[in-house]
Amino acid sequence: MEIPPREGSSSPRCFDDLPAEVQAVCNSLLDRLETILDDTLYGIYLYGAVVFPETRYIHDIDLHVIVKRPLTIYQSEEIRHLHKLLANEFPQVVGDGLDAWYILMDDAQKVSSPRHQVYPDKADGSWALHRAHMRAGYCIVLYGPKPEEIFPAPAWSELVQALEVERGFIEELLSKHPDYCVLNLCRLLYSYRMKDVVVSKRASAVWAFYHLANWAHLIEAALRVYERKGNEEDRRLLQTGVEDFYQFVCDRIDESNRGIDNKSMQ
Repeated sequence: MEIPPREGSSSPRCFDDLPAEVQAVCNSLLDRLETILDDTLYGIYLYGAVVFPETRYIHDIDLHVIVKRPLTIYQSEEIRHLHKLLANEFPQVVGDGLDAWYILMDDAQKVSSPRHQVYPDKADGSWALHRAHMRAGYCIVLYGPKPEEIFPAPAWSELVQALEVERGFIEELLSKHPDYCVLNLCRLLYSYRMKDVVVSKRASAVWAFYHLANWAHLIEAALRVYERKGNEEDRRLLQTGVEDFYQFVCDRIDESNRGIDNKSMQ
């Protein structure tokens, strides 16, 4: 498998660079949300894997939808119905989920985790990471003002807290989605080492491939499986190696947090 030498992510995509089906989903979502929300709609921000040009396979679409006031029961029901329609209309790009957070405009201007307006029992534990991506330009504005005009800049302490939430989430999924976990562990380690959280799973995996020689085969296998090119040998390697890799990365992160300069990360 050819892995190009590159550290960090390339310049973000603009809307016209997105795959045609992703553009169609965004246009359909915007048109229908304008009808459902009317003057309640304040902004729609697309971010995540689709914005990074090195992304080879799109599993889902990440969005934040900002609303001016709490949604009515009718609006929440219509949004849930809309998401099901889009999943049926565009199974290739929405099949794994339209990961859209609907949050209040007032909450979008705060650093505390905003609550989901359609699913009020959910709060965005990765809010600091999402703000970092959007403010850094790895975001496409589908509707509304520029991200820096609404989202506050995250402090490093907030980002660390959000990264730890991600670490806990990864631990829960080790046996179920080892490919996803290996790539996200690469991203976690890259974020701590480089003090930069605005990076894609693929770009951080490329970085880890060149810096973690002992784990290169596992990282390659994770990329192949995640991008739907893997085989049974890749899957067996991931199942047997993901827990050891998780512990290795956790140890390196803990060393980094303690200020230990571990120049050899093998």
